[in-house]
Amino acid sequence: MNDLAKRHCVPCEGGVPALRGEAIIKLLRELGGGWEAVEGHHLHKEFRFPDFVEGLGFVNRVGALAEEEGHHPDLQLGWGRVVVEIHTHKIDGLTVSDFILAARIDEL
Repeated sequence: MNDLAKRHCVPCEGGVPALRGEAIIKLLRELGGGWEAVEGHHLHKEFRFPDFVEGLGFVNRVGALAEEEGHHPDLQLGWGRVVVEIHTHKIDGLTVSDFILAARIDEL
């Protein structure tokens, strides 16, 4: 299990700076493959599945995890694929909790 995946998200109250530069690169290295930080604003990954039903099951597992963590990604479901985007809405950028949620999603 990834060290990030062992942790839990911490609610952001705002007023903290978003992660930038080297901090993002370091945390990306800790994640499993496939995640990218788009313009330093959000994490993005596309997951592939053999059919729609498998993708839908994954979306439901991600939804349950998001509720448990109190941190909600943007999800896009299509036939054979799910796109996950994560950022902290309160600061309109990335926090460590975004990387924690990404790692926990990878564990699903």
